[in-house]
Amino acid sequence: MADPKVREYEADTYDVIVVGAGHAGCEAALAAARMGEKTLLITISLEMLAFMPCNPSVGGPAKGVVVREIDALGGEMGRNIDKTYVQMRMLNTGKGPAVRALRAQADKAAYHRSMKDTIEKENNLDLRQGLVERLLVEDGTCVGVVAATGARYRAKSVVLTAGTSSRGKIIIGELMYSSGPNNSLPSIKLSEDLERQGFKLRRFKTGTPPRVDGNSIDFSQTEEQPGDTTPHAFSYETPDSVYLKDQMSCWMTYTNETTHKIIRANLDRAPMFSGVIKGVGPRYCPSIEDKVVRFADKPRHQLFLEPEAATLKSITSATFRRRCPKKSS
Repeated sequence: MADPKVREYEADTYDVIVVGAGHAGCEAALAAARMGEKTLLITISLEMLAFMPCNPSVGGPAKGVVVREIDALGGEMGRNIDKTYVQMRMLNTGKGPAVRALRAQADKAAYHRSMKDTIEKENNLDLRQGLVERLLVEDGTCVGVVAATGARYRAKSVVLTAGTSSRGKIIIGELMYSSGPNNSLPSIKLSEDLERQGFKLRRFKTGTPPRVDGNSIDFSQTEEQPGDTTPHAFSYETPDSVYLKDQMSCWMTYTNETTHKIIRANLDRAPMFSGVIKGVGPRYCPSIEDKVVRFADKPRHQLFLEPEAATLKSITSATFRRRCPKKSS
């Protein structure tokens, strides 16, 4: 429903409009533009374009296949991670070839800047910052979108890739507030408009790892996981000659019974168990409290410390932003 206080106006006309500039939105916009279509990519914040606010990694047992498929179709994700990773590692090398998977840890700031630069240089592609609040529907057909400013953008095709900004919430224990990823602006009215248009919406839960200071970690108590020396790449266009030799390590440690006791004693405050979170969580990457409950027979669970960027000064519990010291021999 239009805001009566905002005067709508005709802004521009495109062949394709893509709403949201995460992984999917960037690929959709580039694909359309490279096919010669006049394309608009509109996103809430230009600083959040391809930002990866959770754990900044690409690949793995499931997503690695998708990245390869995107690359085979001429997409940008594989090329971009090959330019901005801090570690590249083949997983499950002790098992058969069918379960081996390439995984890269990204410098999240560099990944964002590189993808943004690619999009800004692409012919036929306009990048705009704006909050899309509703679809423009005429005679039962979507013919564009309307932004919070009142700007009407018309197009033959509209692609929605609004992702976790859609009616997003930040939940930290007992604290909950409306927000997009990384405290960005959430998209509320677009979800409401989709429901008015007859779409049935379903919420999925993502789990963002906490960020911790690398200087607070005793890495001598962890297991180092260095990157591979054998050249790898996600894009078939990336030559072995550019493979990064000076890679950052990831580190692994474990919970123990004391950890589990603390978690079990505070389950009434955990959003997944208190009823605060209603969405469907990830199947293969459960939160630590979920692991402790579902696998109560296990004496410990893995915890990963992974670099988030090569030059920034803070770090994260499944990710960190500071080059961590090598363990002394």
